[in-house]
Amino acid sequence: MGSPTESPDSLPTPATPAGRDGLDAILARPGRAVIALDFDGTLAPIVPDPDQARAHPDAVPALAVLAPKVASVAVITGRPAGVAVRKGGFTDVPGLEHLVVLGHYGAERWDAVSGTVTAPAPHPGVAAVRAELPGVLDRVGAWQGTWIEEKGRAVAVHTRRASDPQAAFEALREPLTDLATRHGLIVEPGRLVLELRPPGMDKGVALLEYAREIGAESVLYAGDDLGDLPAFAAVDKLRSDGVPGLLVCSGSSEVAELADRSDTVVDGPGGVVRLLAALAAQLG
Repeated sequence: MGSPTESPDSLPTPATPAGRDGLDAILARPGRAVIALDFDGTLAPIVPDPDQARAHPDAVPALAVLAPKVASVAVITGRPAGVAVRKGGFTDVPGLEHLVVLGHYGAERWDAVSGTVTAPAPHPGVAAVRAELPGVLDRVGAWQGTWIEEKGRAVAVHTRRASDPQAAFEALREPLTDLATRHGLIVEPGRLVLELRPPGMDKGVALLEYAREIGAESVLYAGDDLGDLPAFAAVDKLRSDGVPGLLVCSGSSEVAELADRSDTVVDGPGGVVRLLAALAAQLG
């Protein structure tokens, strides 16, 4: 990973040969390119209360200009699909008539064409974990500053408000992993959040399946969190299969591992929006 070269109106220059190949392929045949993006930390700034998160004010306008020029734009998020649609402001936007939101790591899907969410039945372990979680937090002594987020098909514990957020995060890793395992779930770590959710789906699986459905000949994926590492691995897999890809990190000092794996790093959601706008401008 290296420092990108960028100005407000230009595309960043990827620091890796694979990234440069990915960008060249997108520019050469945009009608066969999939642009896939995480939501929180990528299209929306991270805030202490996830319920207050909203897309960057320039995100939807940038996507609306870019989307008609590429094969597809997809938002891939751990949030419920409907929640991401609402917080993103993605409904009834000219230019985004074919936007797809893959929520709960791909377990849910919202299509702008129909305006509806499709999803399988919830995993029974989520309800069991939800019932036991307060007792686990109490036994660990982790109530102070932690916050439980109900996500329908998952439940998450945030430590960002704790007096020592990282210490609280580490103290909860093992007991929450034990709780999840007993009920057939897994723990997905993120930026000062531990999410308990069903196994079998992650952003990588969702991205691979969607890219193959669309018949993508190139892929851009942008993310900011540990939960985006499977999507980065999916792009690596696509590359090995001959589909060029560009990996973008929505810059964060909290997730150095993602920055190290990326082809280019931009300055948070504002940087992502500038990249999307520059890409749309480059495509005419």
